[in-house]
Amino acid sequence: MNGTDEAGLRARVARLSLGQKVRLLTGADFWALYPEPDAGLRRVVTSDGPAGVRGETWDERDTSANVPSPTALAATWDCERVGAIGGLLASEARRRGVDVLLAPTVNLHRTPFGGRHFECFSEDPLLTARIGVAYVRGLQNAGVGATVKHFIANDSETERMTVDVRVDERTLRELYLAPFEAIVREAGAWSVMAAYNGVNGATMTESPLLRAILHDEWDYDGLVVSDWTAARSTVPAARAALDLAMPGPADRFGPWGDALVEAVRAGQVDEALVDDKVLRILRLAVRVGGLTDGPAPPAPPAVDIPGELRATGAASFVLARNDGLLPLPRPALGRVAVIGPNAEVARTLGGGSATVFPPYTVSPLDGLRAAGLDAAFAPGTLGHLRTSAARPPWLLGSEVRFFSPSGELAGSEQRDAATFRWMSGFGSMGTSEQIARLEISCVIRATEAGAYRLGVSGLGRFRLLIDGAEVFDETLTLRKGADIAETLMAPPQRLAPVELAAGQSAAVLLEHDVHSSPTSAFGTFFQLDLEAPHGTDDEEIAAAVALAAGSDVAVVVVGTTADVESEGFDRTSLALPGRQDELVRRVAAANPRTVVVVNSGAPVLLPWAGEVAAVLLTWFGGQEFGNALADVLLGDAEPGGRLPVTWPASEDGLPSTQPAGGVLSYTEGLFIGYRAYDRDGREPLFPFGHGRGYTTWSYDSVTVDSEVPGVAVCVEVTNTGSRPGREIVQVYASRPDSAVERPAKWLAGFAVVAAAPGEAVTVGILIPERAFQHWSDGAWTLEPGTFTLSAGPSSATLPLTSTLTLK
Repeated sequence: MNGTDEAGLRARVARLSLGQKVRLLTGADFWALYPEPDAGLRRVVTSDGPAGVRGETWDERDTSANVPSPTALAATWDCERVGAIGGLLASEARRRGVDVLLAPTVNLHRTPFGGRHFECFSEDPLLTARIGVAYVRGLQNAGVGATVKHFIANDSETERMTVDVRVDERTLRELYLAPFEAIVREAGAWSVMAAYNGVNGATMTESPLLRAILHDEWDYDGLVVSDWTAARSTVPAARAALDLAMPGPADRFGPWGDALVEAVRAGQVDEALVDDKVLRILRLAVRVGGLTDGPAPPAPPAVDIPGELRATGAASFVLARNDGLLPLPRPALGRVAVIGPNAEVARTLGGGSATVFPPYTVSPLDGLRAAGLDAAFAPGTLGHLRTSAARPPWLLGSEVRFFSPSGELAGSEQRDAATFRWMSGFGSMGTSEQIARLEISCVIRATEAGAYRLGVSGLGRFRLLIDGAEVFDETLTLRKGADIAETLMAPPQRLAPVELAAGQSAAVLLEHDVHSSPTSAFGTFFQLDLEAPHGTDDEEIAAAVALAAGSDVAVVVVGTTADVESEGFDRTSLALPGRQDELVRRVAAANPRTVVVVNSGAPVLLPWAGEVAAVLLTWFGGQEFGNALADVLLGDAEPGGRLPVTWPASEDGLPSTQPAGGVLSYTEGLFIGYRAYDRDGREPLFPFGHGRGYTTWSYDSVTVDSEVPGVAVCVEVTNTGSRPGREIVQVYASRPDSAVERPAKWLAGFAVVAAAPGEAVTVGILIPERAFQHWSDGAWTLEPGTFTLSAGPSSATLPLTSTLTLK
């Protein structure tokens, strides 16, 4: 076999027939690439991310560490910590037999309405770039490939498969391409994912931008993979710099296969293009240890997963408001009322491909009780829009039976949960053609008397029987124009009331005709739903208010769920679901010592923020969420986060996600996030970069040195409080009286500092030349003149300034 250097890899390509080469350009199945013995290539496995490494299965029997959401990682502003999370994910990938993680997502927070906002890092291209570089380095230093996605301008979900994003060249370069460029150039990303959408008239899997920018301009030598099912044509996609069409096989999903072989033989596609694509696949294989005769990947780092996730969660929490109530004084603390729809069940994930099944989750209630507090719980109100999957203590396990088209039993599985997802077949039970019907049998036991709502979420025909009696037999259909991800995360539901006495058990049988679902070739997804009895919202809010009034402190946990924030659809409202705002106001009126914990992956409206003692923004906090929350509330850890996104006071003035006639125009240009607020003179609820700790800081001096490559900014700060603390020193550039349209200011650099009480620290921040340049006439250009550099704790508070003249 040949070597693994460039010459050796080219020799491997040359040994393959045209058919062998083309076969490698489409996945072998939903997650893996084909092996090719003649090239020494083994099966290379990909997996969804970025909140964990799910692997090739998607259920509770094969768990994955659940890291905090990307918005949380970016809120740490801590590249070293994010690099460690990358190493943790690499360790998880190797444990699960995964070579390439389909992460990170580095699209920007163009608008908080974006459905995958929680899955992206920031509204700012520099912060996104720095966090993305750290994430990719952490993964790839341990021999696991990163896939930087989604190239490019896939910043919202509405009509994402077909929408044409119209964006001017300068905005594309300075905002949306900037994180990709930094990660490709600095971290050497091994894979880039081409998006579903089009940009300026060309769908991205066929776009000239792939070759012109990635190959020709950035000298990218890695792989370009399609988003799943995004490759739509044979010849245009092959002529573009798309290398791998996923998923496979080609006769079910891809546009290549035999059609591409014929196109090459007909002279429509140069075989040299095919060779280059295969070469890039082999390069990826070398890097992840995917050649049978090649080097093994480095051993992943040993990681204390619970400890790392707990510390990262605390470092990401943003203390947006605190009138002195936090940290809570543990010795003097009496009963704590833990209230809210997100308090008892940990909400650690958004919806869609970022979903994993963690081995456990720690809810806020669990975390506070584990910390030794006397914590009493009241839900207050419902916060979910949809009924959730059945779970313990009501669900007593389940059995799945698989039947062939002739009605014969093909096999069965024991399951502990009620969410069922099979991608491209049913594993050892058979392909989607071999399995025609499923039966789910389980026992539901009532913990209290009342009306339980029992049913199903899914597509196709379902028949539900309880204790042998048919409850319904219906075919559920999706709304017209729904995204494929919506079939997974928000399919139609059918529920029926079932009266049960306390302690009574009911035998449940759910039947599903597999091929009645329009997505059966892609996968089979459904869940058995259960909603336990509960009071009306009025009754539950009244009970919560009474609990708060009789407690020392009230901790109200509000937020969203994976049904609200998800791949596949955008939000149409930023309001908290249900009557959560009313719950907060009434609890705060009953007990002024109220802390509100906001458990959402993206901004939500907080109209009561000025009426409560403290507001803590915790994102989707990962599996250690509750423990990290207890650490921060009790002062055992600093609330280390700073906002990676501007938190809006209202929905006014935010960019839309809704295309018109199939076109989504980025008419706001450069002015997203804090840049738009500055231009318009509007005040957000909380500004970009904002966050408080448990100590205070003074910003003492700033000096600028332009004699080094780039510009070195030195900022001296002092911890003026009584506790050790952590601060994010932020530097913004501006150009008064510029002849070029610019934001009023833009983030140019930042650094994390830590100091003991009374300690002064000087931190150096290197500002690259690019921070002062703008895109003009097809090139990066410096406008000569005087720039201002301002330093401070947030975009709205910049007490130190210096000037710099550049020629």
